[in-house]
Amino acid sequence: MGEKSLSNGPANNTIRDWPVNERPREKLFRHGEAALCDSELLAIILRTGSKGESAIDLARGIIAKFKTFRNMSHTDIRDWKRFKGLGPAKLAQIKASLEIGKRMVEEKIKDTRNKISSSREVFEIVMPRLRDLKKEVFKVVFLNPQNRIIDIADLEEGTVDQAYPIKREIFHYALQSFAASIICVHNHPSGECQPSEEDIAFTRDLVTCGNTLQVQVLDHLIIGSGGYFSFKDEKLID
Repeated sequence: MGEKSLSNGPANNTIRDWPVNERPREKLFRHGEAALCDSELLAIILRTGSKGESAIDLARGIIAKFKTFRNMSHTDIRDWKRFKGLGPAKLAQIKASLEIGKRMVEEKIKDTRNKISSSREVFEIVMPRLRDLKKEVFKVVFLNPQNRIIDIADLEEGTVDQAYPIKREIFHYALQSFAASIICVHNHPSGECQPSEEDIAFTRDLVTCGNTLQVQVLDHLIIGSGGYFSFKDEKLID
């Protein structure tokens, strides 16, 4: 998300001292949120800066460090300690705003998707949530007989190495939701998409359990930094 052109603004450190047409909040109401650059949007969330530094100065420093909002999404509290005037309340506001953005993307994709017909469609839905995580997260997409999404649930979070989803829990949730089929998804924090031997064995067992319970396992996706691996596309699931 690139920075649009932004004048340096007045030398004053308090945004209240700026001309009205230079203030981010007033600019938003006058021209719309799309007219604001990343720093201005972030400054509105921050509301205030610190002694000798305006909210826009603080926002610029944050953007300079992280470059994009995506890079801010999966950060440790230690990554933010260098910024003066950025306490727990402001950090919580930033984190909450980023989470709202992710959920809006998910909702938009799900609302416009009538039916899941490919691994690419599932990847596009879950990718914003799983990309760049530092630990493994295992999700399950539950589908009705028409392959429309009933729910997407987080089943387990693991360490940086692996998550251990419980097959019984997966199918218990599927039966409770009256799901006809499921698609499993998990990420590899290393960024590598290729399945491990454990991934292959787990998927094989999951398909067997699904056949017994008449809940079809349509696919298992592994999300990496550069894309994804689909067991179905690679013919590892019939």
